[in-house]
Amino acid sequence: MINTSLHLTQAIVLFLAGAIAGTLNAIAGGGSFVSFPALLFTGVPAVEANATNTVALWPGLAASAVAYLKRLNTPMRLLLPLLVTSVAGGWAGAELLLKTPQHTFLHLVPWLLLGGTLLFAFGNQIRALAGRRATVDDLRGISWSSIMVMSFLELLVSVYGGYFGAGIGFMTLAMLAALGMHDIHAMGAIRTLLAVAINAAAVITFIVAGAVLWPQCTVMTAGALTGGWFGARYAQKADPQKMRYAVIAIGLVMTGYFFWTLR
Repeated sequence: MINTSLHLTQAIVLFLAGAIAGTLNAIAGGGSFVSFPALLFTGVPAVEANATNTVALWPGLAASAVAYLKRLNTPMRLLLPLLVTSVAGGWAGAELLLKTPQHTFLHLVPWLLLGGTLLFAFGNQIRALAGRRATVDDLRGISWSSIMVMSFLELLVSVYGGYFGAGIGFMTLAMLAALGMHDIHAMGAIRTLLAVAINAAAVITFIVAGAVLWPQCTVMTAGALTGGWFGARYAQKADPQKMRYAVIAIGLVMTGYFFWTLR
């Protein structure tokens, strides 16, 4: 049986980790590179740590989506298939995680962290390469074949998102750029809404399966909401590029640590 008790020191660590993650997500993204390892460091098993982290950070993500709604002008004939595939893929990825043995997932952690860090580090370059073709910010005339291709790609992204999640935002941005979009605010609105759908499916799956450690989750959620408020308040004063470098550095350090300890 998993020990769900939470000591004061662990609670402080998780609150601070949640606050840092919420701040990073509000400014540059990549908060999971702090919050997920923090759960592992406090003794939470790998699968439950990933499930708890997803649930703890979801309210902040949902709040961001609400703020983005005014930028959302995607036609329903495109948005609805993407939302459906996001929910389906998020559920499938979450179920896959729950069926992965603890030992196996723990040894996947450094590789998943490395992959997420690289996506975060080079996401803009990937998006730029994908978007060098025609710009198509007016999606009302998008063909059904393009919608089917995008839905399939979103399904793959959402399965990964439900399983682990770090870097899904850049995957989605790259997909939208490949379509030809260049309005970063409109792309951000779609990306955030799809991420909410993916993680909502995962959150429900994890809760129903009993994979969430609620004492840890509650403390981290409080920290993430506090950090998200702080980050949103001071985002305009922070240098996003420096914050991105900080997130990448954290991701590389965490990756190196887990490769070293699990060798």
